[in-house]
Order: sequence, then structure tokens, then C-alpha cells
Amino acid sequence: MRRNAFRHVLLTSSAVLLGALLLPSAARADSIDGDWCSPEGRHLTIRGQSIKTPGGASIMGNYSRHAFSYVVPDPEPGGGGTVFMSLMNETTVQVRDGTPVALPVIWKRCENIT
Repeated sequence: MRRNAFRHVLLTSSAVLLGALLLPSAARADSIDGDWCSPEGRHLTIRGQSIKTPGGASIMGNYSRHAFSYVVPDPEPGGGGTVFMSLMNETTVQVRDGTPVALPVIWKRCENIT
């Protein structure tokens, strides 16, 4: 009976240790930073607080690990309006123009940027 209890504790401890080792790498994988492509072929790049907009402007925005917003530069379509982005998962972001509750457009991580 004692041997079974020891085996149970050993197996449980191993499972907990394995889970703890896998969790941090998964948590670090999701971030809004990177290259994003719209269904219409537009592209933007986020690096921390810096963004290269679909119109090619390099500006600063409001960054958090899972969200980003910026004011569209005047020469671009929608200039003066705000774009809100929310990370849904590692490969998908919801983009809303004008207000955080606007109808979202789903953008995906870009596979190849030319």
C-alpha cells in the first residue's frame, strides 16, 4: 500500500513539474507585435508602441501586450480617426475603426511580406 502511495505522489509531482515547464513558453508566445494582413490585402507592422500603418506612416500608438490603438494620420483614409486592435489568438486580431465597439474586421498574421 505504501508503494502505491509513493508512486502516486511521484506521478503527480512529475505532472505538475511538466505543466509548470510548458506554461511559461505558451504565455510568452502571444503578443500583438508583428506583421498583420487584412482580407483586402492591407498590411501593418507593430513593434511595441511603434506602428507602420497601412498607408506607410511610421507613428506611435497605445500599446499593451494584447491590444493596440492609434490615430490614423491625416493623409490616409480615415485620417484623424482611431483604430482599435485586440489580439484574439496568436494568429488573429480584431480591428475596429472609429470606436472600440465598431463592427470588427479580422486580420491575420502575414505569411509572406513583399
